[in-house]
Amino acid sequence: MEPRNFDGDADRSRPAGAKQTGRVLVIGPYLRVRAGGTDAQSESHVVRDAEARLDEAAGLGARAIDLVIADAIIAPISQIRPATYIGKGKVEEIAALAKSLDVELVVMDCALAPIQQRNLEKELHAKVLDRTGLILEIFGRRAKTKEGSLQVELAHLNYQRSRLVRSWTHLERQRGGFGFMGGPGETQIEADRRLIQERISKLEGELKKVQATRRLHRAGRQRVPYRVVALVGYTNAGKSTLFNRLTRADVQAADMLFATLDPTLRALTLPHGGKAMLSDTVGFISNLPTQLVAAFRATLEEVLEADVILHVRDISHEDAEAQQSDVDAVLRQLGINPDDSGRIIEVWNKIDRYDAEQREELLNIAARRPEDHPAMLVSAVSGEGVDALLAAIEERLAAKRTTLDLSIDAGDGAGISWLHRNSEVLTKELHDGRFDMTVRVDETKRDIVVNRFDAVPHHAA
Repeated sequence: MEPRNFDGDADRSRPAGAKQTGRVLVIGPYLRVRAGGTDAQSESHVVRDAEARLDEAAGLGARAIDLVIADAIIAPISQIRPATYIGKGKVEEIAALAKSLDVELVVMDCALAPIQQRNLEKELHAKVLDRTGLILEIFGRRAKTKEGSLQVELAHLNYQRSRLVRSWTHLERQRGGFGFMGGPGETQIEADRRLIQERISKLEGELKKVQATRRLHRAGRQRVPYRVVALVGYTNAGKSTLFNRLTRADVQAADMLFATLDPTLRALTLPHGGKAMLSDTVGFISNLPTQLVAAFRATLEEVLEADVILHVRDISHEDAEAQQSDVDAVLRQLGINPDDSGRIIEVWNKIDRYDAEQREELLNIAARRPEDHPAMLVSAVSGEGVDALLAAIEERLAAKRTTLDLSIDAGDGAGISWLHRNSEVLTKELHDGRFDMTVRVDETKRDIVVNRFDAVPHHAA
């Protein structure tokens, strides 16, 4: 197991005793892939590259929450050990490396059972955090709104509850509190399982209120009626940059994992003047903790209710196929069929990173895809391909609605007002005291408009 310096930060020649606060060792304990087999550690149908997985894990700590990565290494294993996840020999090697690097925290890029975490801490003489704990820590720091904080705390507490093993009798030994570098959590609810459960129940009640408020807001939008377009994708795929490009907003967009956590809604203007609401959501990631999927369900309801979902992919990433599989897996967890071509548009982002020849090759690949599963090539940075994407969004939204022609008395103010509230008015012309109108309505309101206004299907000239 040859240690690999992650970003030039591991300086083993520094003077003795010159301890640097917050130094971290990242370990990738990945199962060896047998010939003709699959990686048993991944639920994805696409085997992820070990180096890419390690870089992502180190990036979670270094770029997302400003930890100092002393070193990041791959520790291939043939099987998972019940006591320490990795074998005894590798534990001893990692312990020696951790001591030589003077690290305070060891991050294991896997899901550890509470007993495995405790045993590793004893052997390595350092705090140990697994992938779930690290992601929860990042989310805790990213949440800015009250709703986001509630959801993160709920996920934290569900995680902490599983960490309360019998031998941990002092708060200092409990894992998973807010701010893992500072010891126990910010509150004292970690003291026992009963207090944690009481807090969980309270948070769940508050989140139900949030869900109720969201339902009211959603009902209001449906009366207007604005359709909803939701952005989903792997973290750092460029969703927020594309969101800003499409809506001319200024949502934080950074080359950083989980730069966006709290959901954002902005108006989206379509090519022919129609309006929709565009929703930017939290980025997905491989092995996304189930606690987070459950806790963020209130936020992700915008995705569940969306008329069109844009699956934004960083097509330039070396692990693009595996990332797509990971996003598809989370969508399935939410009850969304990732193969629903009538609802999901695949967006290949960051084509600005390719030269002209490579872009032409990408265009050829996209052109060979089935007609009902197109891929839109865009650059959220330069704006290339955005107009075509907007046209595709408009086409999908229109396919879900019916266009009708009608004539209404100009004095029927109530009827005209109802049409403006409940349909998209495409044209409106006054002739001989009557308004000739062309409107686009949702299927749920089609019969109402037909019966009330004697509307007929629109025939383009």
